[in-house]
Amino acid sequence: MPATRHAQLGRRERQIMEAVYRMGRATVADVLESLEDAPSYSAVRAMLRILESKGHLKHEVDGPRFVYLPTVTPDRARRSALRDVVKRMFDGSAGQAAAALLESSDTQLTRDDIQKLERLIEQARRQGR
Repeated sequence: MPATRHAQLGRRERQIMEAVYRMGRATVADVLESLEDAPSYSAVRAMLRILESKGHLKHEVDGPRFVYLPTVTPDRARRSALRDVVKRMFDGSAGQAAAALLESSDTQLTRDDIQKLERLIEQARRQGR
């Protein structure tokens, strides 16, 4: 499956995926416990199966329980979702997306954040991007 289309998931599906990413591996009960305004146990179980059929999750059998795990790393899923947002909201311009984030009044950057951004910008320059 291509880098999972996390951005195309519904609100509840995203919440469930975020819960599984946070825990690393989770049962239906684990996910249910982590959700605010959680649906029923059977609804969570059904959504986990749907996410598995879409290729976002896989499961292992642990005794009588299924334990669900993401099929891609959280970092890869974040990058895929971010690429989708940049494509849809900023006409594919990473520069416009970065500028919008930096211009936001609630963006707080540490000295380390700024140094990392400077290194990444310099690296992009050297690579002609």
